Amino acid sequence: MKHKLLSLDLAKVKMDGADGAVRFSGYASVYGGIDSYGDRIAPGAYAETLVERERAVALRWNHWGPVIGKWLEIKEDDTGLWVEGELTPGHSVAKDAAALIRHGAISGLSIGYRVRGYEEHDDYTLLTKIELIEISIVEEPADNAARIGDVKGAIYNAESLADYEAILREAGGFSRSDAAALVSGIKGLTHGERVAKEKTSTEGAAQALRDLIAKL
Repeated sequence: MKHKLLSLDLAKVKMDGADGAVRFSGYASVYGGIDSYGDRIAPGAYAETLVERERAVALRWNHWGPVIGKWLEIKEDDTGLWVEGELTPGHSVAKDAAALIRHGAISGLSIGYRVRGYEEHDDYTLLTKIELIEISIVEEPADNAARIGDVKGAIYNAESLADYEAILREAGGFSRSDAAALVSGIKGLTHGERVAKEKTSTEGAAQALRDLIAKL
């Protein structure tokens, strides 16, 4: 799973606690801009994930923290992914999150997602289909919070060399060119050495990447 942060300035979060339940609304993702990973989200990228769901999108604290509320509405509009959430009354972490938002002490909202469709362009990658896993209130930017451990966990969920390249960029902190060069180089080595007769060059490269990450 990958993460993208949207600062509260861009999220335009508004809070309402008139009836005792703290509600907030704003944008968890916006279209058009190119982020620090070199990605741009295409309008309509969330369309399928919002209608073809087996379970609700979780409202979490810092991605790996507890569920602290529920999303009342998630929809796409001309700007991006608009959300309205409600923090769970009586939940200690939800209460802290509300206080931090009001005080302006936390960074913003962040989506947890998997890329299911994309287009490569000269200066950016256009994400055309996104599987939404959860949306978190976060205290740290996703790119600063990424660690080698995140790569080790994600590397086994990849289904193609493009997935491995994206994981190295998103969680491993590799630049676009470095990630592409590493994947390409390992693929070439495994193809040339024919690591195992029963494996394709793609499978060999994937295993080589797993072995490399495990040593980091």
